Amino acid sequence: MPKTSVADLFAETLHLAGVERIYGVVGDSLNGLTDSLRRQGKIEWVHVRNEEAGAFAAAAEAQLTGKLAVCAGSCGPGNMHLINGLYDAHRSRVPVLAIAAQIPSGEIGSNYFQETRPEALFRECSVYCETITTGEQMPRTLDTAIRAATGHRGVAVVAMPGDVALTSTKGVLARNGGALLPAAPVVVPGEGGLAKLAALLNDAGKVTILAGRGCRGAHTQLIAIAQRLQAPVVHALGGKEFVEYDNPYDVGMTGLIGFSSGYDAMMGCDTLLMLGTDFPYRQFYPEQAKVVQIDLRPENLGRRTAIDLGVVGDVAATIDAVLPRLTTGRDGAFLADARENYAKARKGLDELAHGKPGSGILHPQEVARVVSDLASDDAVFTADVGTPTIWAARYLKMNGRRRLIGSWNHGSMANALPHAIGVQATAPGRQVVSLSGDGGLAMLMGELLTVRQSGLPVKIIVFNNGTLGFVELEMKAAGMIETGVALDNPDFAAVARAMGIHGVRVTDPAHVRAGVAEVLAHPGPALLDAVTARTELSMPPKLTLEQMTGFTLYAAKAILSGRGDAVVELGRTNIGLIGSLLGR
Repeated sequence: MPKTSVADLFAETLHLAGVERIYGVVGDSLNGLTDSLRRQGKIEWVHVRNEEAGAFAAAAEAQLTGKLAVCAGSCGPGNMHLINGLYDAHRSRVPVLAIAAQIPSGEIGSNYFQETRPEALFRECSVYCETITTGEQMPRTLDTAIRAATGHRGVAVVAMPGDVALTSTKGVLARNGGALLPAAPVVVPGEGGLAKLAALLNDAGKVTILAGRGCRGAHTQLIAIAQRLQAPVVHALGGKEFVEYDNPYDVGMTGLIGFSSGYDAMMGCDTLLMLGTDFPYRQFYPEQAKVVQIDLRPENLGRRTAIDLGVVGDVAATIDAVLPRLTTGRDGAFLADARENYAKARKGLDELAHGKPGSGILHPQEVARVVSDLASDDAVFTADVGTPTIWAARYLKMNGRRRLIGSWNHGSMANALPHAIGVQATAPGRQVVSLSGDGGLAMLMGELLTVRQSGLPVKIIVFNNGTLGFVELEMKAAGMIETGVALDNPDFAAVARAMGIHGVRVTDPAHVRAGVAEVLAHPGPALLDAVTARTELSMPPKLTLEQMTGFTLYAAKAILSGRGDAVVELGRTNIGLIGSLLGR
């Protein structure tokens, strides 16, 4: 049997698994692999400026396609930079393979230059993490890692010393892609589980559905069961792109960034049906209602709130199986009230997204609304954690073709631009829009160079409010004077132009539509620096007494400390929101 190098066989296996690109930063411990990729010419190397961005990009590719994506880092600091992005991928439950190069095998354990312990570093953010120590071991270890990542929908890490990659091996490829990547099963509850589920739902009066990202591919079934139960549908953030569109039963979101209508529908039901969601905020669950949860992952059942029935199953298949057992002719009064509440809440939110030309106050809501209006019908949006996520959740309109990707579970800053890089590299023909916070963009600003050098036509919308906005809001809600949140930003449009990216800056509502249109229409990468109001409030659907007391306490402290102008600006910027709150 002829011998080949470990690196050559490694690259061939990745190609067999359908891998088309690897995101990373090269280094000597990766030289064997990168040279194999170059010679074979089957897999693209996407050169990012920071390995963290490479891991984020791989996570976004996996979110977009559902298929295995790959990132890599050289030994020591190189693969340590991967960790934050891998946590994002792991908590997003998407299949990512991370290649963590290692120091020369004979030096392991000697406190060698750049020595780390990848097995320990990555254990908490992976479903599989092992080191390849010999050429003969590599094929089985890599095959196992690929199956673990795709089967468990998580991160698998393979560490490999650079010298091992260069050795010869008699190892062989998997027989074919089907053997390497077996089809995922469709899980349906047994007869007993379906009978219990149907009985509980048939006995229910006012049902509300809470739908999450587990409803991907189940839009038709979701509409059918909502119609049968006459149930309003509240969507979690992760479910927005799969649930909200073409859905007359949708009444918005609940939670910290949700709507009053979603909150009221949850709290007013006597039975809550959870479909494919692990919505984490326990204070937004009803305390008196019965709770039924359907989820493909048994560990999610009952994790957030006490449940009366838990069913393990694929959402679409389970609804198909239980729907014929559900009675018809239900009263629709609860649904009608919920939809009326949603119409009022939606109207209030939409009114906040229109500024006054010439006022000098540019509301971020208006920027997000205009982006949604002008973006392509199949655009992919990525959103930074913090206030950009709020505006995306409230103002981006989904249609079944658009996608929305973010760090919804890990909650990391600086995710939007690297996510956009991964999406654009994967789908070069689609419009990709990064909704970036000024803090998030600045944290990994070097990735603007990745966008330019790789020729990726990403559109970057920067919400430039000069602060870590959501953190500032949390401080005010707790009655604190904001500290350490101010951002002394440059002109981001000028920075973009200096990097070879088309840059546009807007500061007033009069120029928003033209600015967004110019950026979206530009054939290459482009950036819009939208200088928005710093003091924009983003209220949760239900203000607690503690939060109201906190805002009052903040105002008093600000005045006493000579910051009365900040209180005046807060009121001036949010006059519409304050009026709507008083009118509830």
